[in-house]
Amino acid sequence: MKNLSWFNKFIFLLNMVLTLVTFVGYVLPFLAPKLFPLLSVLTLFLPTLLIFNCLFVFYWAIQLKRQILLSGILLLIGMPFISKFYKFSREPIPVDITDFTVMSYNVRYFNLYDWIDEDVEKNIQEFFTQKKPDILCIQEYYIKNKLDFSEYPHQYIFLNDEGEGNKRKRMAQAIFSKFPIINKGDIDFENSSNAAIYADVLIGKDTVRVYNIHLQSISISSDIHEEVDQSKSEIIFYRISKAFKKQQLQAELIKEHKKQCTFPIVICGDMNNSAFSYVYRSVRGSLLDCFEEKGSGLGSTYPYKYYPARIDYIFADKRLKIKSFENFTGFVNSDHLPIMSRLSFDTDVN
Repeated sequence: MKNLSWFNKFIFLLNMVLTLVTFVGYVLPFLAPKLFPLLSVLTLFLPTLLIFNCLFVFYWAIQLKRQILLSGILLLIGMPFISKFYKFSREPIPVDITDFTVMSYNVRYFNLYDWIDEDVEKNIQEFFTQKKPDILCIQEYYIKNKLDFSEYPHQYIFLNDEGEGNKRKRMAQAIFSKFPIINKGDIDFENSSNAAIYADVLIGKDTVRVYNIHLQSISISSDIHEEVDQSKSEIIFYRISKAFKKQQLQAELIKEHKKQCTFPIVICGDMNNSAFSYVYRSVRGSLLDCFEEKGSGLGSTYPYKYYPARIDYIFADKRLKIKSFENFTGFVNSDHLPIMSRLSFDTDVN
């Protein structure tokens, strides 16, 4: 370091601080948010930290400085995190007649309060008709919608009785299936308008359990554009940390519930948290992330103005084969984007 200019010494100091913060971000997914509620917010910004480390690697590389090792080694350690943030395109496995498709979509009550100046119900109806998912999981479902779901003879619509006022009446989740539903139920999230529901779906001679989950919202709009001062940022951090603690309890309920299931499992839904979080690890468990297996690009499902967040997921059991995954970035009819995966039962797995 003694051979560095004063400017480079300052840059290296910033690099060391960034390295320390990034390393903390690596550790946080293994720590329960209730232990470090404010610090756990850092997991939301881990992709940004990784990008800045890449910039430092580039900066030291063009000067042929050994300080490149600091962020370089850190990035090598964090390769599993990078794969959750960005995926290069993969060829989908050819379609087979036994495949089935699963779509997850937070529809934001089908634009009940006119957030978007569009005929959202018509657009979503046409989208469902075009994509034809075999199993459709909807979060923030509004019961008095005008859509036609007659293509799905098997339906499970769950109206959550928790919450207050209008939210109590409107918060619902739904699973629509072209295949028979032989069992269904919900996981009670105490004192929450959010919920997790499940349906055991009979596909041919096999059964798959489909969970449709919607974890505690962090209550930050995707279209925030006003200037955020210190007091507002403190309120935002408090909201997020409080939501993360609730999410942890909800995730642990799901984790315990799915342990009792002997069927292959598919989990769909809006987790309101990043792929770098403790909540993500708890819910996913040993399941495969369909985006990581067959997705491409950033995988954004909740497009903040300056930050492409991935908070909606489809996880699949290792007894299933993931053939393709798509997030529909051009279909903006909610604050979330729909995602869909093509799956099949893996005959090679006993």
